[in-house]
Amino acid sequence: MPPPQKIPSLRPFKQRKSLATRQEEVAGIRAKFPNKIPVIVERYPREKFLPLLDKTKFLVPQELTMTQFLSIIRSRMVLRATEALYLLVNNKSLVSMSVTMAEIYRDYKDEDGFVYMTYASQEMFGCVGSAAPRVGGLLGDRPCNHL
Repeated sequence: MPPPQKIPSLRPFKQRKSLATRQEEVAGIRAKFPNKIPVIVERYPREKFLPLLDKTKFLVPQELTMTQFLSIIRSRMVLRATEALYLLVNNKSLVSMSVTMAEIYRDYKDEDGFVYMTYASQEMFGCVGSAAPRVGGLLGDRPCNHL
């Protein structure tokens, strides 16, 4: 029998820390690293195929593009080229891969100052709370209001 492994908390980051605590944390990060973006990356709750990341909090250079950030996440998960990975901002938006983290921060930062991203192996079209992930391309059978 293998030794027990440390399993990261399955509770979302916002449920583990109060708003005031998160705001203080971001204020300290932004004061110390003004050119970095604080990002929380969590797995979609019903995701079955992708592994959990070893951490949820990332401090990302503001000039990094979404393509570069996605590559960092993929490498931390050790995914094969054939394995799909989608990053949703605020549980609902698929953003352009050419946009910088500074632009994402400007447009999507939470009231606490973090940017929240959810990853999944199948795209959700913003239906994180209402439906299971579905397989499909960007032109599915339902319109997508956030592209």
